[in-house]
Amino acid sequence: MQELKRCQWVNMANPLYVKYHDEEWGKPSYDDQYLFEMLVLESFQAGLSWECILNKRGSFRASFDHFDYEKIAQYDEEKIEELMHNKGIVRNRLKIEAMISNARVFMAIRNEWGTFANYIWHFTDNRVIKNNDDIFHTTSPLSDTVSADLKCRGMKFVGSVIIYSYLQAIGIIDDHELTCAFY
Repeated sequence: MQELKRCQWVNMANPLYVKYHDEEWGKPSYDDQYLFEMLVLESFQAGLSWECILNKRGSFRASFDHFDYEKIAQYDEEKIEELMHNKGIVRNRLKIEAMISNARVFMAIRNEWGTFANYIWHFTDNRVIKNNDDIFHTTSPLSDTVSADLKCRGMKFVGSVIIYSYLQAIGIIDDHELTCAFY
């Protein structure tokens, strides 16, 4: 049986990466828990490769209370120190502290919009943006707008490049390459 053609960025030697591409990336999500998880992971990716973050995802999940934003919002200095000694995750104090404050902003957005999904999907009127080119995008007017709004609300590590990747991950932007079987 012929192997499926996938986006060129997928490391075919890494089963986690293939599974992520095939089962998650670009699939529309409206689940707040997942939306928060991906926001955290994308923010931790800043300056690193997605594959590095993906390979540590299980450790992130275990260390961050399965991305329970209510628990994370309560993390204190003792928990930060514990995380700073955890070799299974990216030990960056600024990113850890940003995750904690971002959890609080995330909950405030949920309070305002009913769900974070309502908030994030309103930027496109609940439509998926499907790119019809093979240009490698890193930002867009949409990611600029979402990034600016999140920053105004107090989130950190949510620049336009990170938010563009986030919008791809949660399925708001469908950027599968034209030759990909998942296009």
